[in-house]
Amino acid sequence: MKTAISIPDKVFASAEQLARRLGQSRSQLYTQALSSYVDKHRGDKVTSKLDEIYSNQESRLEPELQTLQTHSLQKEDW
Repeated sequence: MKTAISIPDKVFASAEQLARRLGQSRSQLYTQALSSYVDKHRGDKVTSKLDEIYSNQESRLEPELQTLQTHSLQKEDW
């Protein structure tokens, strides 16, 4: 798919140099860059939704469970 975007001249020049150095076309370079960016942010929506779900949940342990957890820890000398 063809698209037109506006980017700063400095970014364009740097991308051109990198594409030449890597032996890639501009389209290949931009596709890889955008794909990486999208992959990096893919989980953002999931994290946001989980934060929303658990923001209404009590986060403290029940006293019995806290006692069991505390007793399961090894004693250490400080």
